[in-house]
Amino acid sequence: MELSHSLLLNEEACHQLGDVQKAEFIFEWLRYLEKLLLTTSRNDVREKQKTLVEQLLSLLNSSPGPPTRKLLAKNLAIIYSIGDTFSVYETIDKCNDLIRSKDDSPSYLPTKLAAVVCLGSLYKKLGRILGNTFTDTVGNILKAMKSAESQGRYEIMLSLQNILNGLGAAATPCHRDIYKAARSCLTDRSMAVRCAAAKCLLELQNEAIFMWNTDLDSVTTLCFKSFEGSNYDVRIAVSKLLGTILAKAIISKHPGSAASHQSIRRVSLEEVLELLGTGFLRGSSGFLRASGDMLKGTSSVSRDVRVGVTQAYVVFISTLGGPWLEKNFAVFLSHLLSLVSQSHPKATQTQVDAVCCRRCVSFILRATVGGLLGEKAQIAAAKEICQAIWKLKKVSDAVLSDGNLETRLSSANVAANQHMLVCALQELGNLIHSLGTTAAPLFQDSSTGLLDGVIAVIPHPSNCVRLAAAWCLHCIAVALPSSLTPLLDRCLERLTVLKSSPEAVTGFSFAVAALLGAVKHCPLGIPHGKGKIVMTLAEDLLCSATQNSRLSAQRMQAGWLLIAALMTLGPAVVTHHLARVLLLWKCIFPASPKDLETEKSRGDLFTWQVTLEGRAGALSAIKSFVSHCGDLLTEEVIQHLLLPLPCAVDLLTQLSSILKTYGSPLKTSSVVYRQRLYELLILLPPETYQGNFCAILKELTADLTAPDIQVAASLCLLPSLCHQNDLLILSPLLQETDHRFIEEQLLLGNGVACGSLEYDPYSLYEDIEGDSVPKPLPPTLSVISSAAKLFGIVCTHVEDAQRLLTLEQLLNSIKHTKGVRQQVVQLHVVSSISNFLKYLAGSKGSLRPEGIRRRVLTLVMGALESTNPLLRCAAAEAWARLAQVVDDGVFTAGLAQVSFEKLKSARDVVTRTGHSLALGSLHRYLGGISSSQHLNSCIGILYTLSQDSTSPDVQTWALHSLSLIIDSAGALYYVHVEPTLSLIILLLLNVPPTHAEVHQSLGRCLNALITMLGPELQGNNPSVSTLRTSCLLGCAVMQDNPGCLVQAQAISCLQQLHMFAPRHVNLSSLVSSLCVNLCSPYLLLRRAVLACLRQLVQREAAEVSEHAVVLAKDSKEELTPDANIREVGLEGALLTLLDKETDQRLCQDIKETLNHMLTSMAVEKLSFWLKLCKDVLAASADFTGVTCVDAMQEEEGDRGDDASVLTTRNNEKSHPFTNPRWATRVFAAECVCRIIKQCENANSAHFDIALAQEMKKKDSRNDFLVLHLADLIRMAFMAATDHSDQLRLSGLETLLVVIRQFAAIPEPEFPGHVILEQYQANVGAALRPAFTSDTPPDVTAKACQVCSAWISSGVVSDLNDLRRVHQLLVSSLTKIQAGKEALSHLYNESASTMEILAVLKAWAEVYIIAVQSHKNHKQISKTTTCSEGLLDLVHTDLGTLSRLWLAALQDFALLTLSSDFASQLPDEGGAFYTAETSENAKLHYHNSWALILHASALWLTSTGFAVAEPDEGAANLSRPVTPTSMCQGSSSSATAKSPEDVYTDRFHLILGTSVEFLCSLRSDASMESITACLHALQALLDVPWPRSKVGSDQDLGIELLNVLHRVILTRESPSIQLASLEVVRQIICAAQEHVKEKRRSAEVDDGAAEKETLPEFGEGKDTGGLVPGKSLVFATLELCVCILVRQLPELNPELTGGPGVKATKPQMLSEDGSKLVSAALVILSELPTVCSPEGSISVLPTVLYLTIGVLRETAVKLPGGQLSSTAAASLQALKGILSSPMARAEKSHTAWTDLFRSALTTVLDCWDPVDGTHQELDEVSLLTAITVFILSTSPEVTTIPCLQKRCIEKFKATLETKDPMVQIKTYQLLHSIFQYPNPTVSYPYIYSLASSVVEKLQEIDKRKPEDTIELQIFQEGIKVLEALVPVAEEQHRSQLVACLLPILISFLLDENALGSATSVMRNLHDFALQNLMQIGPQYSSVFKNVMASTPSLKARLEAAIKGIQESVKVKLPSSKHTVNPGKNSSIQLKTSFL
Repeated sequence: MELSHSLLLNEEACHQLGDVQKAEFIFEWLRYLEKLLLTTSRNDVREKQKTLVEQLLSLLNSSPGPPTRKLLAKNLAIIYSIGDTFSVYETIDKCNDLIRSKDDSPSYLPTKLAAVVCLGSLYKKLGRILGNTFTDTVGNILKAMKSAESQGRYEIMLSLQNILNGLGAAATPCHRDIYKAARSCLTDRSMAVRCAAAKCLLELQNEAIFMWNTDLDSVTTLCFKSFEGSNYDVRIAVSKLLGTILAKAIISKHPGSAASHQSIRRVSLEEVLELLGTGFLRGSSGFLRASGDMLKGTSSVSRDVRVGVTQAYVVFISTLGGPWLEKNFAVFLSHLLSLVSQSHPKATQTQVDAVCCRRCVSFILRATVGGLLGEKAQIAAAKEICQAIWKLKKVSDAVLSDGNLETRLSSANVAANQHMLVCALQELGNLIHSLGTTAAPLFQDSSTGLLDGVIAVIPHPSNCVRLAAAWCLHCIAVALPSSLTPLLDRCLERLTVLKSSPEAVTGFSFAVAALLGAVKHCPLGIPHGKGKIVMTLAEDLLCSATQNSRLSAQRMQAGWLLIAALMTLGPAVVTHHLARVLLLWKCIFPASPKDLETEKSRGDLFTWQVTLEGRAGALSAIKSFVSHCGDLLTEEVIQHLLLPLPCAVDLLTQLSSILKTYGSPLKTSSVVYRQRLYELLILLPPETYQGNFCAILKELTADLTAPDIQVAASLCLLPSLCHQNDLLILSPLLQETDHRFIEEQLLLGNGVACGSLEYDPYSLYEDIEGDSVPKPLPPTLSVISSAAKLFGIVCTHVEDAQRLLTLEQLLNSIKHTKGVRQQVVQLHVVSSISNFLKYLAGSKGSLRPEGIRRRVLTLVMGALESTNPLLRCAAAEAWARLAQVVDDGVFTAGLAQVSFEKLKSARDVVTRTGHSLALGSLHRYLGGISSSQHLNSCIGILYTLSQDSTSPDVQTWALHSLSLIIDSAGALYYVHVEPTLSLIILLLLNVPPTHAEVHQSLGRCLNALITMLGPELQGNNPSVSTLRTSCLLGCAVMQDNPGCLVQAQAISCLQQLHMFAPRHVNLSSLVSSLCVNLCSPYLLLRRAVLACLRQLVQREAAEVSEHAVVLAKDSKEELTPDANIREVGLEGALLTLLDKETDQRLCQDIKETLNHMLTSMAVEKLSFWLKLCKDVLAASADFTGVTCVDAMQEEEGDRGDDASVLTTRNNEKSHPFTNPRWATRVFAAECVCRIIKQCENANSAHFDIALAQEMKKKDSRNDFLVLHLADLIRMAFMAATDHSDQLRLSGLETLLVVIRQFAAIPEPEFPGHVILEQYQANVGAALRPAFTSDTPPDVTAKACQVCSAWISSGVVSDLNDLRRVHQLLVSSLTKIQAGKEALSHLYNESASTMEILAVLKAWAEVYIIAVQSHKNHKQISKTTTCSEGLLDLVHTDLGTLSRLWLAALQDFALLTLSSDFASQLPDEGGAFYTAETSENAKLHYHNSWALILHASALWLTSTGFAVAEPDEGAANLSRPVTPTSMCQGSSSSATAKSPEDVYTDRFHLILGTSVEFLCSLRSDASMESITACLHALQALLDVPWPRSKVGSDQDLGIELLNVLHRVILTRESPSIQLASLEVVRQIICAAQEHVKEKRRSAEVDDGAAEKETLPEFGEGKDTGGLVPGKSLVFATLELCVCILVRQLPELNPELTGGPGVKATKPQMLSEDGSKLVSAALVILSELPTVCSPEGSISVLPTVLYLTIGVLRETAVKLPGGQLSSTAAASLQALKGILSSPMARAEKSHTAWTDLFRSALTTVLDCWDPVDGTHQELDEVSLLTAITVFILSTSPEVTTIPCLQKRCIEKFKATLETKDPMVQIKTYQLLHSIFQYPNPTVSYPYIYSLASSVVEKLQEIDKRKPEDTIELQIFQEGIKVLEALVPVAEEQHRSQLVACLLPILISFLLDENALGSATSVMRNLHDFALQNLMQIGPQYSSVFKNVMASTPSLKARLEAAIKGIQESVKVKLPSSKHTVNPGKNSSIQLKTSFL
């Protein structure tokens, strides 16, 4: 293939190849040439032009295939457009000659076609350059067309389209001729030709004025004719043509003088609509013919014409556009409704026709009003529709009120406007449904009277109008949940009042059912009590049904319908009414077979009608119960349900005899009864009705083979039984399209009705897919599909004998029928057998007996050769299922053999297609059918079939089957890959493009091959690269195919290739083909495009986005006219698409694609993304009404936005998004939150304005989120103040995110302020609307969350500014104080629970923050500021709040009790929830309890458990919710409780709630809740009283510790672990207090007694034993060890191999780790004090081991001699332990002393080098530890000679170190030891170390210090010696002073030296002088002696004193300062540890 990549064709290489490879080679060369020519210079092309043209023309003669000829023609045109054009005429002549040639042989055809294509391409590219040659060319082509076959006609039409395109207006002379030719092709028998002709005419109408002027009528009629017998593609193409021409006729500006000689007619809108209407109502027949047929009453417009015209309406309006529709909507609406009015009785003469016409009208309205209008215009349209409804209502009222009886009774008049009303009501419902809460203004406008209008038509005489009105109410309720309860009340009230009108009873029962069905779509629900009202009313209707025969049937139906709808409210509601429902169910059926006989003998026609209606209703209600309330189906309930079932089945068996008696009036009722019973049985477990199997099976068999069924409704039964992928090879109608809603009627065939609501009112409350009206099928059809399903279930469970009998019956019934009826029966039988096999396979059953297998096989085999393709498809599936169920290799091989034989012998299409699919299905279910020889023969046969060019169908099915085999064979297929691939390429290059279905199957094969090869496609060896090139070539051929579904296949193949071998897929060309098809009219192509895009952007979003923009800029015309990529990029185009798209799956893909793009690119393209979101949000329809606060305008100044407002034209352009829907705006708001989240993980400058501005200055391309804060606030504000509730929620969420992220960022220009402060007005304005009375509770709840976040964020420091937002919370608090009773009755009670709790949670958050900041300020001890004020703000409401908080906690505690205690819960619920809605309420309590708990704990601690309950405000509560009334009925008995009891209750409430939560932490428990819980415990234990409770109750303490231990084990978060340790510390503290208190009281009591007899307090009592589980200390130790070992695993002796000290390198812990370890050490050091002396002895070794272990593991050397924080903590802990009073207590003294000695030994051992690692340890830490031992323990610990000696050695060693900082610290430590008052301790050290100190100093003295460090060493040394002087005995003192003085004096300088000395020397001089001044007077005698004995010293001293006599006063203070650093550090050390 590489050889093909050259400018000229490599003919040598080409000739060496076989035919297939040659074709492939040429195609590859042409592809390469096309790319190459565009990049080659003009001169190079001219050089080679001649040869190139010759090569191309020679290819033209060699019969090129369709894709090749297309490319060839393209290349020729490109060559001439770049190179010279002089030889082009020659080329044109050659082509014309080829076309004129008389050779008609099939082999010559491709050359002729190629010539036609070349001409088209040349004219398209070169256009007018070709001068007048076109007349001859066109003439020649048109002449050739007369004798051409379909392919020729197809290519000629497309070629003419290209010629017209290239020539434009110059082609006028040929317009008429082309028009004539295209007219004949538009009704061609080949569908592809029709499509091509439509495209040609569409091109023609651009210039040919006559088409939309003088010839308009004939063009229209022609299009109607073209629709007859058309397929989907033709309808799309022709409707586009018709719609465009008609639109052109209306909007064209008639050219003036140029065409004045033509008689131009002006066409009005009415005329155009009249034309379309004619097509819709009369089809393509002329007026005369129509009237003739009309007289006979036979004519009915064929459905395909009507569907085509429907699509043309949509194109017509879409072309005219949204603004036009807005202006002319009234005219358009009345025209559409008139199509189904009484003035055209033909359209609606039968119900079937009426349903289809209504569907078409609904579709037109949905596609235009729903698709083209923005929300504002939709609201206006809804008003128009409403007025239309009122008008129609007046008409029908007039008819009804007419006194003349004859006119009253004519039902035709009553029904006159029924279909118009149905269409209007359905569209109104759909419109409001799509508008959501944005539709609210419609209902506030009283002049429209929308609700009144809909409710007024509910009692309409026509059933379908009543249903449509009910459905419309359903839509209104779903869109506006706040209207649900009022509507329900209104309908229930009307139903009760108008009980005596049959129309009203049915109408309003429909309405109530539809509204109940809406409840599940409204999260806020309806009040619980409504269920009871509905139930009572239903019972009343059922009981009163028999009283009035005129109303019996209606009341019966209404009663059961209400009960069935009630079931959808779910178990929580139904459980209260279940007993009554079961009773009614039992009563509706006779109790025994005898009663049934009596009924039969007594009844008449009317009673049977009512009875069947009632029983069918009851069955529906129970079915609804089983499907919606599964949780209530206990054994007992199932027993109740089953009681009437045998009787129901008995009645089923009797139905046929009853029908015989009473005839056809009962027919419908009996069919409905059957269907309902079957549906219920399908849902129930088969075991429950085992006894009735035989009877049921008999009835099912009779139903399925019933002789009176005329219509074959294969479409209702079979699609679900075929495999989804197999449906693709059938008619494209079965695939999903945008027109599915109207195309369905064509599938069903003329006699069958489409689904419609009037066929089954019970579908009103069912869940449906999407938001369209439910479309139940007529009962005669749906009963068959239920019967087939049930047959599958029952047949699986009966005995083999019974099964055999049934199958025999079915076989016979097929044999005994003929013709159409036989097909019908066969269809039913096969679908039930398929169901049986499917169910059997699903339940892992098997088919053993031979007889059964044989019969099933015969049945299926018959269907495999049926003429109905759908039936063949289902049979192939059943065939494979049969093999799967039998599960026997021999049998399977036999099946395959049967198919082989058939395929070899049969020649008819039916057999070949059926059996080829059967082979594929077998492979799908059974893998590679075990043997490879099977696989080979299968593939061989399918290869042959797929090349049968005489029958595209056979090719399609065979290739599809091949794709299934490739899929299932997997690796086994590997050997066949190459031949298969070359077969696919061969066919792709040769099958005509008109056979799109073959190409689709080829695409599926290619896809399967690519999937099978998988990642191997990345390989580089030649064979793989050949395969890869072939795959890419195949994709390229399919991409060029005109069929959209083939292009979709190409895209999914490329998607697979990109997944496995991304480097080899050309991304830019792939992206270009994706962008072009973004707005394709074919749904499946759009889906493929987005699935592919979604995959691409996961890997390379940036590249995809860039390619799209580059392409859009390069291309001449817009890539996709609807999506403006050039301006808004691919992302903006996708957003636009999201706004227009209705397909749910597509929308999901678009969202995911955008999310991936956002994730990978939002940070880099920040401005772009924010602008997109802002444009979408700002383009909101009604936003003009809200003015944003002026804080915005400052930032906007430089953008010049205001200029665009002046001219409306510009204004439209500046908005890339016109009126986006609310759902799109919600998505945009969510995107803003995602962008903020992405920035959070990126550069920190996004949240730091100073840094951001600085980096922006450095490089203006830098972009940071914080610079867009104004935009973020504006977007959040726009969203939060919108009409749409969902958007308000998203806006508030965005605001919340913004506040949380930006609250702490300071404003650099105003220090002390934050940047958010300037937006406080906007925040207030965004929140205010959420607190109005009519706001839904979920919005208010969200707004409360934002309020609390804003107040507690600390952004606003001025109280007055805060008051605005605070006031909103206060107003909510006032609203909720009335408790659950006073809140809105619009929603479920749980909604008010949600609101109350949200308010309480918000207040709790504010209070917590207020208390915390108050604490912080206290610590900093500032004067009162905002935090004080914040606390004051809350303080006023604290009384109320605390009571409500405690009540909420009490509720929460009740709700979290396990179900065993259900009986003990209060019947009326809690303070804020009702008992019935407790399940729903739980969720809201879970979301808010934690913060409320924390706040309550803080409040209780602030009152110190010492304030009596303040009684103010209690009166405001409807039921006083004082926590004193815990679990007691009335508050009177509560008065008996003492304050102590009240405190205890509260204490246990808080403690219990916390412990209960913490001990069973679920994985989804939020961090917030855990932290709040721990903080609440901390707050509780901050106060003495609760501490005393915990201290005195040891079990409670242990329980708490165990829970905290678990929290620490299961939660890794450091903050949670620290908080837990803090609580542990408080528990230990409480225990200490308790022990102290007991000791103190014991001492007081037994003051006189001997001390020895005092009992021991504390753990361990007299024995010292600590029992695990019973010991507080043990539990604490466990917990601390857990923390320490997790941070420092080396502490675990098991890990380090024994308790011996094994030196490892000390390590620095993370900051969090250090904090945790330090906290644990603090707790450890406190433990001994909680024990008795004996107990302390058991604990001490562990505590010491851990403390010293931490020191050893973390004593890292740090610069400057600092201690690591953990080492410092362990030293602190050590000091605490060593100085513990227990060490001195007589009982424990000796043991403690021993242990201390061991500990000291351990510390000393740390030093001794093991493996030479000691130098890593920090000597200072260890020396300090030794010093702590020396100074803090009693002397007998450290004065043992061996220990003392080692300690002294350590000091000596460190004095010798080179490290100056270590020396300084050593001196400081020695200083403190030398000063120790007990001489036994200090003297040995002085003796051993003083001399070396003196030596050191003298050494320094000799070489004079050079820097500050040495200076410091010297100073510390002097201090040590000075400290010795007072300690020394009298006789030695003088010697010491005598040593000191010379050293000091040697550092003095005289005045000359002083001037030039360095600062170090000068400092030294000052220091020495100062010390001399002190020592001199103190030891004057020694001083004098020294001075006398050494005159030189004296002289020096005097000189120095003289030299600074003057300045000494000034110098002294400063000299003090210089010494400071040294002093400071020594002081620190002392305070820290010693």
